[in-house]
Amino acid sequence: MLSLFICLLISFSWNLGRDNRGRQRIRLPSKRFWQKQRFSDSFWNKEQQRLDFNNNPLISSSLKALSHWLEDLGPSNLCQPDHRVPSQVADYNSLPQQFRDFLLHMRCRTYPLLVNQPRACAGKPFLLLAVKSLLPHFERRQAIRETWGRAGVVCNRTVATVFLLGTAESSDHFPDLRGVLGHEAKTHKDLLQWDYRDTFFNLTLKEVLFHKWFTKYCPQARYVLKGDDDVFVNTRRVIEYLKGLSEVETQDLFIGDVISDAGPHRDRKLKYFIPESVFVGQYPPYAGGGGFLYSGQLALRLYNVSELVALYPIDDVYTGMCLRKLGLVPEKHSGFRTFGIEEKYRWNPCVHRNLMLVHSRTPQEMMKIWPYVTKPQLDCQ
Repeated sequence: MLSLFICLLISFSWNLGRDNRGRQRIRLPSKRFWQKQRFSDSFWNKEQQRLDFNNNPLISSSLKALSHWLEDLGPSNLCQPDHRVPSQVADYNSLPQQFRDFLLHMRCRTYPLLVNQPRACAGKPFLLLAVKSLLPHFERRQAIRETWGRAGVVCNRTVATVFLLGTAESSDHFPDLRGVLGHEAKTHKDLLQWDYRDTFFNLTLKEVLFHKWFTKYCPQARYVLKGDDDVFVNTRRVIEYLKGLSEVETQDLFIGDVISDAGPHRDRKLKYFIPESVFVGQYPPYAGGGGFLYSGQLALRLYNVSELVALYPIDDVYTGMCLRKLGLVPEKHSGFRTFGIEEKYRWNPCVHRNLMLVHSRTPQEMMKIWPYVTKPQLDCQ
């Protein structure tokens, strides 16, 4: 009986789609199925919508050329100030100067490389440590070189280290450090410096420029650990973790202290303030910018996909946006503590031995903790 009912149902459905002569009927949609693109009022969202449209492989170049969506795109030279911005961001004049500078130059991704280390990855490192630093942070960089960032062979794996720098202006209240920096670069051969202003809002630019450099000079590095110059990294723990991964596990590897279900801060007093005139929506899951670990293969893909994502003034959120564009989600790992650890464990070497990265530590603290963490006789059972 059930079989008979199913047969009748199939026959009835088949006949609904046929005319009296048994030919297939053409079904016309009852509603419009093509909706006109509606741009957001927020500047970043609008820029991203334009990028998505411009890079859509389903839309022909001739249609793009005729589309009014692509009008008023700003200067043909993307590294000239974008004078559309003040009229398109309602509260532009009330934003901090560094934020305004970011918006004016948001489309520029090409800056000269002032100091390069083309042979930094000559040994095809297993792990590349890429440390975000600032010009005057000599003491931090030296402490890292003498502790967790020491280049060479660690746990039978090759480690390379580079420090990522921009430049400064007189208004940044830094002394002229070019001579000292030049000496540091020649002595240690681990500095990368680009000719752009090194501000908080330009950390995203530092991210993109590093991946561009990586693609050209270090594409064979197996893994990358990116971190700030005030974090403490247990390099040995990181390498032992990576040595235990399978080939499949490493392809899309991206781990850190992941933040989910977050959104932009609207309080103007906060460092991470983003107005609605610039961005609306929720953030994708992202790893705290203090430090995260990912595969070299993924680093290459992140650079390629970054061309499809408009620059955003918060670098760790931007990396999360790029991962989402790739269809990936960063994985939370308990070994990353970018928000610190309890004060009672601050000097406990056994706690640090079991973690990969802790934020934040002074140069003096790095020098004090490192020898204890690396002692082979340390009993942490």
